[in-house]
Amino acid sequence: MSAASKVVLGVSVVLTLSTVSAVHIKQTWDRQRLHEGVIRDLERLERKKENLRQLEEQRTLTRQLEEERRRSAHRTTPTSEPGE
Repeated sequence: MSAASKVVLGVSVVLTLSTVSAVHIKQTWDRQRLHEGVIRDLERLERKKENLRQLEEQRTLTRQLEEERRRSAHRTTPTSEPGE
């Protein structure tokens, strides 16, 4: 085998191994990022559920406060006497 063919073979082997290694590393990195995305989505869904729960709680409290104010306003408003 000539020296030139040995060099070409060596370069080919190095480039092939580099390409395979780079693809493997990139696949591992992509898989890790996808997994992190799933975790972020689950956390986001949990935050959304908590926010909706808090919103419903606030709505309930608002309704109760408005009802108390209405009752209080009816109690403090003097009723007009007939004949006045």
